[in-house]
This record gives sequence, C-alpha cells and structure tokens, in this order.
Amino acid sequence: MAMDNITFINPGNDIQDARIGIVCSRFNRFIVERLQEACIEQLVSAGIHRENITLVQVPGAFEIPVAVQRVLNKRDCDAVITLGAVIRGETPHFEYIASECARGIAGLALENDVPVIFGVLTVDNREQAEQRAGTEESNKGAESARAALHMISIMRRI
Repeated sequence: MAMDNITFINPGNDIQDARIGIVCSRFNRFIVERLQEACIEQLVSAGIHRENITLVQVPGAFEIPVAVQRVLNKRDCDAVITLGAVIRGETPHFEYIASECARGIAGLALENDVPVIFGVLTVDNREQAEQRAGTEESNKGAESARAALHMISIMRRI
C-alpha cells in the first residue's frame, strides 16, 4: 500500500510545560500508592515540573469520574490520569464499579477533548494487582504516565 501524500502525526518532545491531573482511588491503597509513585516519577523524569501536577485522591474507583470532571472544569490540564485498583470479589459489585468507572472516564475524555488515561486496574485477585504495580516496566502507573505524555504531544500536533 502506497503511503505517498499521507500526513503522519507523530509525538514529539513538546510536553515540558504540560499540566497534568492525577485522580487516584484510596481504596486498595497498598496497590494504588505504588501506581501513583511510579506515575509521578515517570512524569518528572520526562521533564514535567512537579508544580504542573495536580493530585486528587478520592475514596474509591466509583468516585473517580466526578473528580476528573471537576479537575477538567477547574484546572487547565493537558491530560488527566486515573489510577485505582478494583479487585474482583465474590459478589457482582466488581462488575458495577469497574464498568461505571470506565464508562465515566471514557465519556469525560470525549466530552472535554482532553486525554483521560484509564490507569484503573480491574483484576481478578491481589496477585494480579501486585504484578501490575511492580517494576517500572510492569507498573501501570508508569505506563499511564507515558500514555498521557504521548497523547499530550499528539493532541498538540493534530
């Protein structure tokens, strides 16, 4: 397939002045704190100034979308990263929380034309959560930060 006359929009290195919101659930804090730490470390190592990061902590994953909405309305953010951990239990509660959290986050991104990164773990057990909150390579907090930086650059170039 010929690629002549196609405009490619690739990410660049134009993220230094970016303002980023992070909305974290406090439920399953033993996992979320590791995600949060790795996320912030990744942002700072990429050149984001700490004063350009707004961190909001909410009780659980169900409360993440409303806090994201407020951050988008009150802060001048280039992206918002959501972090949490929903671990399946013995009742259908997991499905309701995970589904509504994801739906709310996706809707806010589209409504506001701002990347809202879904870094909320939805796992079957504690072991899976711990694996996804491990080293930088496997830590979904760091991965979410990289996704946010990529999207900020792409959005600025489109």
